[in-house]
Amino acid sequence: MIKRDFGSFDDFKKKLTDVCVGIQGSGWGWLGYNKNLKRLELSTTANQDPLSAQGLTPIIGVDVWEHAYYFDYENRRKEYVEKIWQVFNWKAIEEKFSKAII
Repeated sequence: MIKRDFGSFDDFKKKLTDVCVGIQGSGWGWLGYNKNLKRLELSTTANQDPLSAQGLTPIIGVDVWEHAYYFDYENRRKEYVEKIWQVFNWKAIEEKFSKAII
């Protein structure tokens, strides 16, 4: 589904990274599943707003509030987002995806 909806994993990774880096202020970058359209979508939410308000089921969430990265990365949000790909729990992500598409 990543390939279908984003072209390739590398394209998906770049797009989600760009979405997260581009958030103004505090918020989240998301990979969500749209049950109505049966596809994956990228989105953002401000502050603590839920992704479900956009009709999406969360699959991956990237916290880009400063408290998530400032201690280690200061104002280097892009570096933080690029490194977060190394700590994703892909098994848990796969489980969330499997539940979302039911």
